Amino acid sequence: MVGTYFDTATMYYRAFYAVPESIVAPDGTPSGAVRGFLDMASTLLTQFPAENVVFAWDDDWRPAWRVNLIPSYKTHRVEDSSNVNDQEEAVPDLLAAQIDAIAEILDCIGVCRLGEDGHEADDILGSLVSQRGGPAHVVTGDRDLYQLVNDGAQIDVVSITKGIKNLEVITDDVLKTKYGVAGSQYAGYSALRGDASDGLPGVKGVGEKTASTLINQFGSLSGVLAAVDAQDDAMKESLRANLASHREYLDAALKVVTVRADAQLPRSLALPARLADPQRLTDLAQEWGIEKHVARLLKTIGLG
Repeated sequence: MVGTYFDTATMYYRAFYAVPESIVAPDGTPSGAVRGFLDMASTLLTQFPAENVVFAWDDDWRPAWRVNLIPSYKTHRVEDSSNVNDQEEAVPDLLAAQIDAIAEILDCIGVCRLGEDGHEADDILGSLVSQRGGPAHVVTGDRDLYQLVNDGAQIDVVSITKGIKNLEVITDDVLKTKYGVAGSQYAGYSALRGDASDGLPGVKGVGEKTASTLINQFGSLSGVLAAVDAQDDAMKESLRANLASHREYLDAALKVVTVRADAQLPRSLALPARLADPQRLTDLAQEWGIEKHVARLLKTIGLG
């Protein structure tokens, strides 16, 4: 069965910033993120229909084990940016209530909304494709998830970075054209290059081109580090020395960047045959003024 798996936070953040604050519920509460999220889900499930549908949730958006490995991990997004151990994510005031509403709406519909302690949504998505295989579409705006791409298993990433009207389906061929690496090599490439959006500095002096060249020459980041340890003459001495000085960082960064595959998944990921809580869903739709948007999603998944 085909799976379509959503990086939920990417969607509601994109909806929040894309829909004007003037879009409000009957009581005047901003509702753009809720409306936009539901419409995005409907559009994406129309374009990428599936029997198995999961909305991955950040039950633990910045797991302590990742912070212990690299303290700078996502520090720019914490509530108190002066405290690297702060685990609270800075969420816009007008978005917080809408996130709660989105969660409750999905639960009332009965679609699978899945999170787990110690796991980010990325780890849930990694577990889904690892344990359930393909064909599958992973919907996200996060480049880290390019590591899940696997043409042989029919697993692609649907990138919403440029918006719903400009979707890009990321395959191994696309990655090789853009970055010079395949999905299976992307985590190592990312650790070398760094990722400012996640607080990962990368190796000083190693940009995308050098990272790609190294990964291709030695097959993987593990292969690169093995060449460093062996003082392989196939690598310039100055580059070997630079990588050796970043060895501790690279070992940690690869663990941080690589998504986990061990989340506990429910036996069934299938779309529901009936609504889980129709009365509460009706109440929420009226409360938020989103009757049309809920109805559209229900029709898309065969419940309307």
